[in-house]
Amino acid sequence: MTLTLGIDDAGRGPVIGSMVLAGVLVNKEQDRLLKRHNIRDSKVVSHPERIKLSKFIKENSLASRVELLTPNEIDSSIKSGTNLNTLEAIAMAKIINEINKGKFVKEKIKIVVDCPSVNIKAWSATLLKYIRITENIELICEHKADANHVSVSAASILAKVTREEEVDKIKKEYAQLGNVGSGYPADPFTKEFLRNHGEKLKDSGIFRKTWATWREIFPDKQQVTLKDF
Repeated sequence: MTLTLGIDDAGRGPVIGSMVLAGVLVNKEQDRLLKRHNIRDSKVVSHPERIKLSKFIKENSLASRVELLTPNEIDSSIKSGTNLNTLEAIAMAKIINEINKGKFVKEKIKIVVDCPSVNIKAWSATLLKYIRITENIELICEHKADANHVSVSAASILAKVTREEEVDKIKKEYAQLGNVGSGYPADPFTKEFLRNHGEKLKDSGIFRKTWATWREIFPDKQQVTLKDF
């Protein structure tokens, strides 16, 4: 029997909050069940439905795992010369290594990843460097895998729900200061919160200070933009 492990991320671009990666391991019957239940890319699913589907996915998969990359971890990595694509490969490998052990290491596992890099071949080679056991796996890295593979769609939902939960924690903690927004640079509430409170909260761990959005408002050091990743 060949199992399928789908992996996807959420929150790659925000200036506030963690980036989240999730993996969902299913057998063929569960894969078909997720399709019948209309599991699809999280971007086309409403927030209330994502929460319901997240529970269904966890109950109808062999295993699932979530990894968080905090703003401090992202900033430290970039400052040390490890770009976001490599950091994401390391985090995805953690998910693979945690799931591909014990009883599952005896199974054939097809790993399907929504590739974050324009260079699929090079990024796949980077990911493979961090995977401990490769004898039983087949690695498939694709663009738009979250729309084309139900296991990756399921992972995208778990990642998105976790990301939203993390942002909700931040909103509750700083509610007295105003609206944090979604955490994305294009969100006017997020930009206003950053302008008004960024300096005071610069050591709080909620901001990605290597992001261009932060550098534009607090231009004291060399800018880093997403194009550098």
